[in-house]
Amino acid sequence: MKRLSAIALATWAGLTLAQPLPNSLPGLPPDDMVRQALQSHPDTLAAASEVRQETANRDRLEAGEYEWNLSIGGHQRRTKPPGRANENFNEWNVALERPLRLPGKAATDAEIGAGGIARAETAYGDAVHETKRDLLKSWFAWLKESATASQWAAQAELIERQARMIGRRLQLGDAARRESVQAEAALAQAQAQAIQAAARQQAARETLRRRYPALALGEPADIGEPPMPTGSDEEWLAAVAEHSHELALARRQTRLAELAATRQRQERMPDPSIGLAFSNERGGEEQVVGAFIRIPLAGGARRAAEQGAQAAADAARYREAALTRQIALATATAVHSARSAHAAWQASRTAAAQLQQAANMEARAYQLGEGSLNEWLTALRLANEAQLASRSNQLEALEQVYRLQLDADQIWQFGDE
Repeated sequence: MKRLSAIALATWAGLTLAQPLPNSLPGLPPDDMVRQALQSHPDTLAAASEVRQETANRDRLEAGEYEWNLSIGGHQRRTKPPGRANENFNEWNVALERPLRLPGKAATDAEIGAGGIARAETAYGDAVHETKRDLLKSWFAWLKESATASQWAAQAELIERQARMIGRRLQLGDAARRESVQAEAALAQAQAQAIQAAARQQAARETLRRRYPALALGEPADIGEPPMPTGSDEEWLAAVAEHSHELALARRQTRLAELAATRQRQERMPDPSIGLAFSNERGGEEQVVGAFIRIPLAGGARRAAEQGAQAAADAARYREAALTRQIALATATAVHSARSAHAAWQASRTAAAQLQQAANMEARAYQLGEGSLNEWLTALRLANEAQLASRSNQLEALEQVYRLQLDADQIWQFGDE
């Protein structure tokens, strides 16, 4: 029985090993591409437009909807004095009035306007942050599918090389037909897996390209060892809560709801309107100039509106409290998941190394005629599955720690949030 090709053995050993490359932030796209992708994303552009909208709304609130009203009217007076002919007079009147905003209401309106801008700016930061999270998720989905496709392509190439060698040996009468069938079957299985993996890789690549056209997608960069998250759970909880745009947005919303309730309480005292009036009567014989004040009489609608605004403020506070708990739970889960993913990657790396060593031993035994092809193919399959698991766990551990660092505002700090 002829020996396995030394080149085939060396190639298989090289292809099944992960090849990490040093990188300050391994596995991530360049920062300038990320910044450009964020700035051009529709969600962040929409959030920026909402900031401009709230700026205009602040100007409207500060100016107030207290405008001058001009009213003009005309009528005809007909008199029937005793013993005299009837008299007709053309008369007209004009009035100018304007509501007055009572003291305190203007200041509250200005606070509401400023609070609206602050909320919109926080919402912009939240939109940027959510876009970063989606980019990170889509990026690692592509990396994972690319790693799987690369592994299966290498596996199929190795088995194909071995199948050709067995085919030549079969022609020379130095191999059994059974070995050729086994090799061809193993090759077909590997090629099917490689085709499916390539299709998933292309789908993930297209998703990433469509969502973030600013990213230049070449060959995926190799990654290094994922770092273990350092620090206590409490430190991570504090860091994430401090930089949580979602929580900050809930606080802004609570403040706005409280201001709205305050403003509605101020409406218990209705705004008066003052005005000047002039009338021309009896065809100009009489001219009347006067001033007036108009005061609405508050009714049940104002009380109901006040109660509704206060209930909305209470609801906003409760939602903020619930969100605080939810973020604390999600952060604790994320810290635990990141640590577990790191431990799983280390265990799978050890398993992959040991199964690769076992496959090398089976290959050597087959080379020396002390083992069967089926045993070598089985060992090769197990080593390949272990390598797939190791690479997947490596990327999963890296994604988990980056997700945690992103929520704590430790990576991709572009000053845009």
